[in-house]
Amino acid sequence: MSRYRFITPNRTGKWYPDLETAKQFAAEIGAGFLDSRTGRFVTYVGTKLEIGALHEDLEEGLEAA
Repeated sequence: MSRYRFITPNRTGKWYPDLETAKQFAAEIGAGFLDSRTGRFVTYVGTKLEIGALHEDLEEGLEAA
């Protein structure tokens, strides 16, 4: 499974378990907006979508032995 977040030049969004939820909250960090005519999410210049694996959270919390 994957997780999603949007990153702007100035802010980084939280990780979300699905893309639709990530899009909903992306507007709050200034990553883009939902176009009411088309229903598509439009990102602002400089915004990137980051996709990661769910197991990365576990790896980040582990320390090298």
